[in-house]
Amino acid sequence: MSTVQTLHAPAPLWHVHADAAAWAEAAAAQITQQLHRDLHTQPQALLLLSGGSTPEPVYRALAAQSLDWSRLVVALVDERFVPPDSPGSNGRLLRAVFAHGPAAAATLWPLVDADLPLDACVARGNARIAELGLAPSAVVFGMGEDGHTASLFPGAAGLDAALHASARYVAIDASGCPVAGDYPQRITLTPAGWRAAHARFLLIRGERKRAVLQHALVLGEVSLSPVVAAAADGAVPLHIHWNP
Repeated sequence: MSTVQTLHAPAPLWHVHADAAAWAEAAAAQITQQLHRDLHTQPQALLLLSGGSTPEPVYRALAAQSLDWSRLVVALVDERFVPPDSPGSNGRLLRAVFAHGPAAAATLWPLVDADLPLDACVARGNARIAELGLAPSAVVFGMGEDGHTASLFPGAAGLDAALHASARYVAIDASGCPVAGDYPQRITLTPAGWRAAHARFLLIRGERKRAVLQHALVLGEVSLSPVVAAAADGAVPLHIHWNP
């Protein structure tokens, strides 16, 4: 059964860029500004990043920014339940991006430990966030052409439970969801995990994804397009960075 999501957050803000280079630099700069603001008033800042190939140029631009990286905790929006050194690991991407220069001083929190079962990995992720005691300074989302975000896939078992969970992270089974591919077992951030974020960003590129997103936002059916929840559930507007 589909659920229409009412927009509780302010309307999303679109940032349109001429090309991929401008897109990456502008998104990285805006994320950096938010981190600077929070580091001015907090001892640490929490940055939650999505995996995938689309945001990598933004993350590389972000890693080159002047920040007090030693006070930053970088964690994942979602992760595939695979060994940390697997090509499918989102954590592997973040380790590669933030392994050099000043950004190497950041604390990286993986979601998956090869020695722990899935439920224990979820519990550890939730415990770490709770112990830190900070709302995320910034949450960075991506979106698939099926309208999924994080590991909230349309048609996934447990999607409705994840969307209404009180826990920040939950396990989700995306078996049968084509975009999940060979990695159906996932850990995902829930709306409870991003609702209090000081800033939220969605990074997309290409005409097809713009059309998918615009249709999803008009329709408002979160079970058909979970990305709607990223726009609707939060105290601040979702910043959408897009280029053709």
